[in-house]
Amino acid sequence: QVQFVESGGGLVQPGGSLRVSCEASRIVFSHYDMAWYRQAPGNERERVARISSSGNTQYLDSVKDRFTISRDNIRKTLYLQMNNLRPEDTAVYYCNTLANPAHWGQGTQVTVSS
Repeated sequence: QVQFVESGGGLVQPGGSLRVSCEASRIVFSHYDMAWYRQAPGNERERVARISSSGNTQYLDSVKDRFTISRDNIRKTLYLQMNNLRPEDTAVYYCNTLANPAHWGQGTQVTVSS
């Protein structure tokens, strides 16, 4: 079955930057619209950013102009560059397909705190 492995999270101070990555396997990655999601404690999982198979992107309003989603179809890897991080960005970050996401990975923890 399809597998996603997220990495790159960590502890960062407010205003700092992180880049998280997601390696996909057992999927024709280039064919799929992909997305980054996040879930903070006590909250529902929300979609943060999406990228189409052709590279068009959209963002949650609260991360617009701070986060950038990108993809490398050769490496089957999805990226999320996060700049000017805020405490409210603290969450576990996951990648998955945009449509019918399933087979969730373990995610990568991003903590923004001074």
